[in-house]
Amino acid sequence: MPSTADTSPTLGKMLLRGIVRCCPHCGNRHAFFTKWFVRRERCAGCGLRWERNYEGFMLGAMAVSFITTGEALLITMLIGVASTYPEVPLVPVLGSTVAVTVLVGVFGYPISYTLWQAVDLYLRPVSEDDGEMHARTILSDAPQQAAEAEGEGQGEGR
Repeated sequence: MPSTADTSPTLGKMLLRGIVRCCPHCGNRHAFFTKWFVRRERCAGCGLRWERNYEGFMLGAMAVSFITTGEALLITMLIGVASTYPEVPLVPVLGSTVAVTVLVGVFGYPISYTLWQAVDLYLRPVSEDDGEMHARTILSDAPQQAAEAEGEGQGEGR
């Protein structure tokens, strides 16, 4: 098992954060997504990069989406068949299975990305290469810079 830094949350906590679309690292609720399907490049809370400087991140996230959609399909089909056995009505069971699969596939898409981010953070803990500290500095300086700019703007109006 890889060793995680003292500041990293546990795997369970990161997975729970990923399921509810929070940043697995800092827990910020509006971390990577501005809308359901629109994402930011960095977490709004800790500045963690979305893809963390390596290729293949999207493939892992798509695999999580594929697996969860497939599980929903199988579970829905099994429930439909088990609850109507021995006379299984084909059209209602297939219709409900397709509906659940489409809903989980479409609405589970962003969740699969934050869930994969949690797994990725557990396997590869945050490092300096992720640019987290630099981004955190930029994010913490932004309110100060805005206040300075506002103060300068008031001085020009006199």
